[in-house]
Amino acid sequence: MTPIANTPVSQATGKPGRAASALPLKAIFAGFVLSTAMLAPAVAGDAPAAADKPTKTWTTQVQDYAARSLNSDEALSMAAIPLNGPGIEQYINADELMSPGSIMKLITTYAALELLGPSHHWETRFLTDGTLQGDTLNGNLFVDMSGDPKLTIERLWTALGELRGMGITRIQGDLVLDGDVFRLAADAPAFEDNGDNPYAPFLVHPSAYLSNLNLIHFQVRSDERGTQAWSAPALTDVVIDNRVTSSAEGPCPARRYFEWEPVFHDDGRVTVQVNGELPTGCRTSAYLSLLPHEQYTASMIRSLLADLNIELVGADRLATTPEDARLLLSTYSPDLVSMVRDINKWSSNVMARQLLLTIGAENRKEDEQDDRLAGIRVITEWLETKGINTTGLVIENGAGLTRDGRITARQGAQILQHAWNSPFSADLMASLPLIGLDGTMARRLRNSGMDGEGRIKTGYLENVRSIAGYTRDDTNTTWAVVGMVNNDPAWNGQAVLDRILYSLHFRPPTGTTMSQAESKTIIR
Repeated sequence: MTPIANTPVSQATGKPGRAASALPLKAIFAGFVLSTAMLAPAVAGDAPAAADKPTKTWTTQVQDYAARSLNSDEALSMAAIPLNGPGIEQYINADELMSPGSIMKLITTYAALELLGPSHHWETRFLTDGTLQGDTLNGNLFVDMSGDPKLTIERLWTALGELRGMGITRIQGDLVLDGDVFRLAADAPAFEDNGDNPYAPFLVHPSAYLSNLNLIHFQVRSDERGTQAWSAPALTDVVIDNRVTSSAEGPCPARRYFEWEPVFHDDGRVTVQVNGELPTGCRTSAYLSLLPHEQYTASMIRSLLADLNIELVGADRLATTPEDARLLLSTYSPDLVSMVRDINKWSSNVMARQLLLTIGAENRKEDEQDDRLAGIRVITEWLETKGINTTGLVIENGAGLTRDGRITARQGAQILQHAWNSPFSADLMASLPLIGLDGTMARRLRNSGMDGEGRIKTGYLENVRSIAGYTRDDTNTTWAVVGMVNNDPAWNGQAVLDRILYSLHFRPPTGTTMSQAESKTIIR
């Protein structure tokens, strides 16, 4: 499985009008041109429909289009609810349990805002059981990990730089990582990816020892000297075997034309062989996750200490920090609001999974030995206190990176309704990708005149496409909308979901006699 590849298109110059004679939109959806007249509900003054062709309601139009596009009446599940203005609730197969993909992150992040609080921080502490003598720390350096979803190389470099500022140039002891913050079961369900890259960023597992998203950024550049290869962070446990050849200047090739093949050695080291041909003046890059979390973090800390001219002479090991260890320094994460924004804008799986574990660790019961299950329990109980029927809901890992996750469109829309009225609604909404502008919605609906008119979380798995969030119609009514396509194949599900968003914006179901009658029926 690989993320959706987005292709840039030009910005819209304006919105289509509401009149029946409005010109068709150009290139909103791949493979078809959508006329605004097709989406218009019946209004007073419209020409009477032929007796054998009754006027279709909003729901019927959407359902008919989905059935034609997906070759199924059951592949689409949808719920749309007006929140602050006129409109008629719309449902299609809304009580069917569906695989949601990454829109599950909305539940995890909303729950975190209310259960942990928007100002929640993660603290990573550096301690010692030794003493300072001149420029030497005689003792072990303990790193008390907190499960920080975004403990980046930049923050670690800044924190470790304080040791250099203290005048320390030598650590006469071991580097000890303490990951006791989480309780994890050994049999946690694994995602069986059917792609060809088990080292891809979206497959990184959660861990108490997570740092820098456990990723190495490899780059190769071609110039008059040939090709140069390097990685960040530069780890002693990872070596690059650069076999890329330099060629004459020309168009820079896409990343897919280069092969990155890791070779794992018995001593824990990895050699990454890269092959391809790169024109002069071009560069190519790849992000890979190659090392176990604890090895990666220890190796990166050693690399940063070396860059700071601090020698660490001991070994790397895992242990609990002694109670009498002395605090040397700390680094604090950005607040939870910043984390939630990163998770939802860019659909970070590992950050969402870390968030679920944190919710579990902060609220676990004494007899609970798995913070993943504890987090699921806490979120489920929290939803039930809001009156949401959680029957059939399967969260599994909080990120939606699972083929077993389940939710109904009605459940999702009800959760969005509660989030709209939450004290932290602004924080959640600001984290969602803006239609046509940023995140995973940056290039969707960009020719529709809807830029910035909706905040939508997207989901993508094999045979799954989904959306969830808030969109405004052109009378400034905000709608909570959830749409899921489960179909084999589901590639054209994106066009169906984009059409739902477009229809809600330009032709919202706002109350003809027929649409009012239709809204009372839930289509299953």
